Amino acid sequence: MPDSIVVKEALSALAFIITIALFADYIRSVRVAETVPHVLSWVIWAVGTLIVCFAQLADGAGVGAWPIGFSACITGYIAYLAYGKRRQSSIKALDWVFLVLALCALPAWWLASDPVWAVVLLTSADLIGFGPTFRRAYHHPHQEHARFFALGALRNVLVVFALERYSLATMLFPTAVGAACLALACLLCFRRMVVPARLAQTETAQ
Repeated sequence: MPDSIVVKEALSALAFIITIALFADYIRSVRVAETVPHVLSWVIWAVGTLIVCFAQLADGAGVGAWPIGFSACITGYIAYLAYGKRRQSSIKALDWVFLVLALCALPAWWLASDPVWAVVLLTSADLIGFGPTFRRAYHHPHQEHARFFALGALRNVLVVFALERYSLATMLFPTAVGAACLALACLLCFRRMVVPARLAQTETAQ
């Protein structure tokens, strides 16, 4: 892994650029109704990502935590957009279960004196947040943005390499979320091959 501070700052800057590009493209696709984000997933991600950023900074992540904090702010905006499309998100009872589980884990930041345990529980909450989106992506693969999650995986790889200090607290979140993004991108690509594109225009909420 690169040890130079200059290299790490360059990697962090690159992660910022990718973050801006992928979120700008995602927001555009939501605005033109190409993508229908699941509101519960984005609410969980917005709150959880912000808290994880604070936990990483507390454990000395330095510039490596900056892209995570920036993502939290933009994620909050997408949660706002998703709320406007909540009737199209086909919220099911299982999605509310995911939300409750995530909300139960989020207070860990305030209860845990050790940043490591806070990040472990908050990362778990963030991964739970993928639940509603995974469920909906399986049924409606043409209504989610595969490129966004593929680039999100790449962004998190860069975040890991940009960290100034390597520990469970600083590495767990970007590593786990990057893996989840990659898995979701693969699911979307696979399901798009199974579900004909022509059905995307006639998909109804499930």
